[in-house]
Amino acid sequence: MIPKDPVMLLSFINLKLRDYYSSLDQLCEDLDVEKGTIIEPLAKIDYHYDAEKNQFV
Repeated sequence: MIPKDPVMLLSFINLKLRDYYSSLDQLCEDLDVEKGTIIEPLAKIDYHYDAEKNQFV
């Protein structure tokens, strides 16, 4: 289960991307989460996925 709070979600996702996953697609597949479930709340707090950095910035 992923956090609902956008700031907590940001921290959780970036930690997972940094330590365990080489891409957002891989993270979503492994956690069985739709990409929009992550992208939409983070966009509301002005964070967007940077594939080159493999982080939300």
